[in-house]
Amino acid sequence: MTKINGSDAMLKVIYDWGIDHIYGFPGGSFDSSMNAIYDFRDKMKFIEVRHEEAGALAASSEYKVTGKLGVCFGSAGPGAAHLFNGLYDAKFDKTPMLAIVANVPTSKQDIDFFQAFDEDKWFLDASVWCASAKTPELIPVLTDEAIRQAYARKGPAVLIIPKDYGWQKIEDNFRVNKDAHPEPNYPAPTKTSVDEAVKLLREAKNPTMYIGLGAKDAGEEVKEFAEKFKTPIMSSYLGKGVVEDKFPAYMGTTGRIGPKAAREVPMATDLVVWVGNNSPFSILWFPKNVKVIQIDVDPAKFGKRHSTDVSMLADAKKALRAIIDAGEERNESPLYKAAIADRENWDAWEDSFKNSDEMPVRQEPIWDVINKKADDNAVFAIDVGNVNVDSCRLLNLHDDQKWTTSALHATMGYGAPAALMAATVYPDREVWNLAGDGGFAMMNQELLTMSRYNMHILNVVFTNETLGFIEAEQVDESHQPLSGVKLPDNDWAKVAEGMNVKGVVVRTKKEFEEAVDEFKKMDGPMLIDVKYTHNMPYSTELNSLDDPAFVKKYEAEDLKPFSYFAEKYGLEADAATGASQHEESKPEEDTAPDTVSDALQH
Repeated sequence: MTKINGSDAMLKVIYDWGIDHIYGFPGGSFDSSMNAIYDFRDKMKFIEVRHEEAGALAASSEYKVTGKLGVCFGSAGPGAAHLFNGLYDAKFDKTPMLAIVANVPTSKQDIDFFQAFDEDKWFLDASVWCASAKTPELIPVLTDEAIRQAYARKGPAVLIIPKDYGWQKIEDNFRVNKDAHPEPNYPAPTKTSVDEAVKLLREAKNPTMYIGLGAKDAGEEVKEFAEKFKTPIMSSYLGKGVVEDKFPAYMGTTGRIGPKAAREVPMATDLVVWVGNNSPFSILWFPKNVKVIQIDVDPAKFGKRHSTDVSMLADAKKALRAIIDAGEERNESPLYKAAIADRENWDAWEDSFKNSDEMPVRQEPIWDVINKKADDNAVFAIDVGNVNVDSCRLLNLHDDQKWTTSALHATMGYGAPAALMAATVYPDREVWNLAGDGGFAMMNQELLTMSRYNMHILNVVFTNETLGFIEAEQVDESHQPLSGVKLPDNDWAKVAEGMNVKGVVVRTKKEFEEAVDEFKKMDGPMLIDVKYTHNMPYSTELNSLDDPAFVKKYEAEDLKPFSYFAEKYGLEADAATGASQHEESKPEEDTAPDTVSDALQH
């Protein structure tokens, strides 16, 4: 029987699972596995990031974009500790990934040795599966098990390998069982649940849809459903892109980061068709007494975020198709008419700023260029902060464009690692890293990685000299003096040039457009430092169009309150006024402003 090093056996399993690249940063405790990476250099690409956190975030982002598990590694001690942000991002967003963690040799464990710690205890909470190889022969077995568990449990798996086990010779007799794992085949809905759903739709006055990532393969059915039953569509943040942003019935993302209509319409509905959505913030957006038809493949999700009247344990595509086929077409409801008009008013208001010459440059002119210039199959890596607000409202996804962000963990610095992942798996696609100056500062060293591998990535840094998302929280929510949010006006183009990346500073729409055109003609990465408006995005959280000061602050003279459209289209007063009448009055002592951050309210 042929013999093979334990670490080579590990990489052989990974390769046999169809994985041809790995992200990481070398360390002494990982020498045996680095030797295996060298042995596999003709089969597997090694993407040497400049920080282990970047490798972990790249691995986490991979499944979100491709549906395939990503792999990263870290050496014992600090290298392993740097993986945590990526692991928690994967755990929160239910993303399969594999992290290989080196440990010191077995002879040096449990004696307070250099960089040694009880790694399995550290990683238990950050993973859905964690194991340490107890013998060299177990390395390929556990590698296969880690990948299967990551896919099955939809989260990060951690495999710990002592350095000496990676060097030891074992028999090369392990074969993976990848082909035994079928593609997901979720059930169709029961006839009873379909009949009950159709009945509720027929009886509802103002039905709506609320979609999440679970509806990602049912975009056509979502649109057909909305057109037949006249349901405005709202989504969680991760539901953006299920239907194209310009679809008329799509109001956008609910919550703080979304547009105005998506915040207003949910509170006026009497029935929600809730599809593949588990956003924790959804408890805030719908009246407590509305009826809910919930479609999901996980029984644990039913009733978790809102009371449910019809539970459909079924594939979103199959469930929506069954309801479409069984239900009768509806006329436009007052809410549907008001919602469409509300969205059109918002769109026209945003469009009015597309050619603004305001300095520093506003959001709308820059995103207008992105929408017009990005390839139809571009991949957008979205960092965390106000860039989430801007991309949610202003990025018009279409065709085969893809996007990714750190949603529930919301870790700043996500953009650059996700971008280098996209450039690795889609070398022929155009990749955009969209980041604020705060988030980009956390992972800007990955420009070195992009340069080293000549990745065709356009890094757009929105320099507004503040942690804008936190500034808005301090002003709008906790009403406190600004504290710790201000940033220096850094020259990111010079930073990029120092890392062998083409850098450009722009201050106008025309300059930005010219820089994007230059990127499209060149090979390799580029950075555009956009000197961006210091003004905060329109606050849908406050949404006080009856307040002249609010209107003046956001130049919102052309926006109309939802009550205007409700009255115009005959929406009943109790439905148009929002949640106040549906909620019990709060005790007087609870009326102070909520000072707890609502994160990104995805």
